[in-house]
Amino acid sequence: MLTRLIALSTVIVFACGFASAADEPKTDVSQPQLIRLWDGDAPGAKGTADADTPTLTIYRAPNPKGAVAAFVVCPGGGYGGLAAHEGQPIAQWLNTLGITGAVLKYRLGPKYHHPVEMGDVSRAIRMMRANSEKWNIDAHRIGVVGFSAGGHLASTAATHFDLGDANNADAIERASSRPDLAILVYPVISMSDPYVHKGSRKNLLGDMPDEKLVELLSNEKQVTPQTPPCFLVHTADDATVPVQNSIEFTLACLKNKVPVELHLFEHGRHGFGIGASDPILGTWPAEAALWLAKHGFAQPAK
Repeated sequence: MLTRLIALSTVIVFACGFASAADEPKTDVSQPQLIRLWDGDAPGAKGTADADTPTLTIYRAPNPKGAVAAFVVCPGGGYGGLAAHEGQPIAQWLNTLGITGAVLKYRLGPKYHHPVEMGDVSRAIRMMRANSEKWNIDAHRIGVVGFSAGGHLASTAATHFDLGDANNADAIERASSRPDLAILVYPVISMSDPYVHKGSRKNLLGDMPDEKLVELLSNEKQVTPQTPPCFLVHTADDATVPVQNSIEFTLACLKNKVPVELHLFEHGRHGFGIGASDPILGTWPAEAALWLAKHGFAQPAK
């Protein structure tokens, strides 16, 4: 589906120290920091290799004045890979807005299926919130941004969250997994025909998923008034993930009175990421920055 699908860890390993969330940072905060989502084996782990170990790579906002907003970044890749151009560059763009970006390396199919991926993104949001004081983050300004299948994962976080387990011995699990905002860029949303991206569905749910599971993970059907405000970007002629994914999700937000903004471009290939090489598609980050500033997440443009 997407090009340049590589393990995100190969991009960041040279710049990051490997630590657990309980550790104090061992690297300069001006450098990205790689952190495991769980100190030991992740729940449901089928091995101990890099692909079995979900992580966050944190790019801290430069020169913060008080606690800053933060976003968990979910690269796409059809739930079978991770697109590097939808990871680090997005975190670095967030940094220009005074926002901390944390790139999520989540587990992938066909080795892993739902609910593993949802557990990884939920844990990432909880971790950011639970460590908000230590990491200079505002616990009430934590969002999620996702691209393509990563957009499905981000929309899952926005529609399948919980408020945490107050009695859990793990302080991270006591934190809410609800994102405060969601940005979905050419997202896979539906797991149902006719608009599903079949490769994403196969990797996430297997060859013959139960219809109830397909319904549950068709996130346009899971929007409620508690879904956080959403910002969506898509192209009308996306040949990989039909634009109806974003349209149906937007309509569901409107129906449930969830604040939503949809930017629909007339033309453009799937997987354009930050869009820097295209003078038209490359305008979406500026529009998103205005939206983030309106919601109190980004520093006002100078």
